[in-house]
Amino acid sequence: MEANTIQLHRVLRAPPDRIYRAFLTPEAMAKWLPPHGFTGTVHHMDARVVGSYRMSFTNFSTGSSHSFGGEYLELVPNARIRHTDRFDDPNLPGEMVVTITLTPVSCGTDIAITQEGVPAAIPVEACYLGWQESLALLAQLVEANIPD
Repeated sequence: MEANTIQLHRVLRAPPDRIYRAFLTPEAMAKWLPPHGFTGTVHHMDARVVGSYRMSFTNFSTGSSHSFGGEYLELVPNARIRHTDRFDDPNLPGEMVVTITLTPVSCGTDIAITQEGVPAAIPVEACYLGWQESLALLAQLVEANIPD
């Protein structure tokens, strides 16, 4: 594994379609993706291959924010999402590729995430910490089974 690659793995108690939707619905992304202490805004989302998205995270304590966006490279309903990520900050150059794989298992969905090309200025351990917080929030969103 390259130094600037993050790999995560979780099993969530939710069906693949619910998790897939959580990655491609703007309101859901704004709710679960920002790690603790941040709010999220989705400025644009065109969830189709060659479509794009743009969002920002705002530090709730300081009010400072950073924005990022990218393009969808692959969308296999309820199974796989691949997209690029680029920060608007010139101090965080380069393009990342994120691959999300969803596999049904007996108790829900096995989710595997690989993030390649993380800018060198971002400590890998900070990425892991942020993703762990985000995935805990994702679990709270998708594992809830609320009747109509």
